[in-house]
Parts: sequence; C-alpha cells; structure tokens
Amino acid sequence: MSFHVLAVAIPWHRFAVPSQAGTNRRAQRRQVNILRADRRKPLTLAGLILALAACGLPAGLCAQQTSGSVASNQGLPDAPGTSTSPATTGSASTSQNASALVSGTVVDTNGAELAGAQVTLAGPVDRSVVSGGNGEFTFAGLPAGDFTLKITGKDMGSFLMQDIVLHQGDVRFFPKIVLSVAALATSVEVVANPEQLAERQIHLEMQQRVFGIVPNFYTSYDWNAQHLWAKQKFQLAFRAETDPVTFVEAGVVAGAEQIVNRFPAYGSGAQGYAKRYGAAYANNVVGDMVGSAILPSIFHQDPRYFYKGTGSFRSRALYAISAAVMCRGDNGRWEPNYSHVLGNFAAGGISNLFVPSANRGASLILSQGLIDTGADAGGNLLREFVLRGFTSHIAGSKGSTK
Repeated sequence: MSFHVLAVAIPWHRFAVPSQAGTNRRAQRRQVNILRADRRKPLTLAGLILALAACGLPAGLCAQQTSGSVASNQGLPDAPGTSTSPATTGSASTSQNASALVSGTVVDTNGAELAGAQVTLAGPVDRSVVSGGNGEFTFAGLPAGDFTLKITGKDMGSFLMQDIVLHQGDVRFFPKIVLSVAALATSVEVVANPEQLAERQIHLEMQQRVFGIVPNFYTSYDWNAQHLWAKQKFQLAFRAETDPVTFVEAGVVAGAEQIVNRFPAYGSGAQGYAKRYGAAYANNVVGDMVGSAILPSIFHQDPRYFYKGTGSFRSRALYAISAAVMCRGDNGRWEPNYSHVLGNFAAGGISNLFVPSANRGASLILSQGLIDTGADAGGNLLREFVLRGFTSHIAGSKGSTK
C-alpha cells in the first residue's frame, strides 16, 4: 500500500488581525513577515487528516485492479501439460482389437446360481463385476493378452485361474464355477500353461480305476477341468484301447456272442470264438478311436463325461442320459454330441468289413449305432450314481471346486 502526503496550504493572511492604531512602522513590518512565513506552512493536524483520507482512494483502486487481474486470469486457458481435465487414453486401433470375451456362471455346491459374487479379471486391462441374479458374469471388449480370473463371495471360498490366454475375437466360457461355503472353502490356483494343465489332468485320470482294476479314464470329476487338445484325445483313446482290461472285455463279449450263437457263420469252437473275439475288439477300437479321438478333434468336442454330483436324483439322471447325445465343446459350451453318436454309427458301418456277409447291411449299422448310444447312456448313469464311490485315485477330488 502506497501513502500519499497531501500538504494543504492555508491562506492565513485572510485571517490576519489588522494592526492597531499607534503601532510603529517596524512592528507592522515584523507582523507582515510573520504572516508571509505562516502562509508557507501547512496546518499540521488538518493536513494529516486530509492525507489519510486521500490515501484510501488509491488503495481501493489498487484492490480493484488486483481482483480484476485474478478474475481475468481465470478465463485464460491452461498452460500446456497442466490441464485439470482428465486425459483421454487409448486409440481407435486399440478399441478395434478389444474384441475378446470372457463369461461364466457362478454357483454354490448345490448347483444354485450365486448372485453378488465379486468377479475380477486382471491382465492388460483390469475389470471387476458382480455376478447377476442368475449367477452370470461377462467381460466384453477385452484385448488380446494373458488374464487372471478371481471370484470371491460373501461367506464363500474363492476361485483363482491364471494364464487365461486370449487372442483377438476369442470367446471363453466357464459354464459352472462352484464356490464352497466358508467352513469348507478351498481355493483353486491354476498356474500352468493350459495345455500343460490338460496334460497333467489326463495323466491323473488315467489312474482312475473301479475297484482299482477297471479303467474309468473318461470320467472327469473336476467340473472346471481344462479342455483337451487333439493329441491328448488320441493319447487317452490309445491308452484305453491298449489297457489289459479292454482285451478281457472283448473276450467277455465274444464269449456271450458264442453262447447265444450270434453271427452263426463264424462257427463254433475255438475258431468261432477267435473270430468273434477279433470282431468284438476291432469294433471296440474303431468306435473309441473314431468317437473319442478323430471326430472330437474335428468337431472340437470333449470326449469325457463330466460328473455332476449335485442336485436332485431326477436332474442328475436326466443329465447323465442326455450326455450320451450332448457334450461339452472345447469352448466350454454344451452342444450336440456329434462325435460319440456318429462314432457309434461309424463303428457299425466299419464292422460290415469283418462280420459274415449274411449279417452285413444297413440294419447292422443302425442296430450297432443305437445299441452303442444306449450303452453310453447306461454307462453315464453308472458314472453319476455308482462308480465314484468305488473309483480309486480320483483326479480333482482334492483342490477342486467340484
């Protein structure tokens, strides 16, 4: 603040008292000099008051100028690099590549949809959603990359899957992700490459045997098991067909056919039994290789039966029977079981090459296909309700969400 001193000259000569009569000339001259000197002096008190009053006017003007400059600064644009508005990231090319999708359904141990579960997907982008009323969740518009899926629920366990590799346009669906209650909660942590994980799973499944003897290779007791690659489907089929029990099974079938004299042209005795044995084993190999390896690789379908284990008896029975004509695709979705059904009829068609000519024809193909499909349904019922209790070395029984 600047102060301005205002000197006010008061014309004292106007208030001068005239000299009295009889005063000599020297006294008059002295009085005139005094008055002249007093004219050049300001009135001290009055000058100070007027100076202070005058000081307020410039100060107000200065204050107005200061506030005006601040207001004008607010209207100026921000300097480069100091914008307070959020920066926009990304580009058109990035949004075009963000076309992958991950979705699934969260259920509890009773198979009921679990709403309100916290679902987090971490990777090149981080997303988090809450499962809906039907337990479903979806992450759309994802870029290609490596993701980790984690699911937690109130008073529930957790589910963790790492190394979910997505490419542009991929669709990954997890049909049932089961969360246990907190008292029995177990966490699943998948850290291997998906193909390596599938390799470990089938090695464990090839140790599953009923009563420790009969192979139960094609049953998965892990509902969230990794799908199989083509070479693993062939590996599993080859292991099943070269198992000693498979040769015994062919011998039992050949003996039953000889007892009822099926295919009479084969004859009787050891020669007839040998022909029936060869036909039974060949039919088994063709059916399994075509229906469990070749066609599943072509149609990208999983040849295994996925144990349900929850729900009412009716729902489980209907699921087991329908699994003879429905299966899980490599993409996790349920679809018609082209592999097994066509494999059964293909086995009937190829059997025309080695059965007696009198028994060949379309009727053999039809009957063989229907019998094998019905046998698949019956075998699935045994898997769902009976065999689990008698199967040793069950893969997925520990650390599994199912």
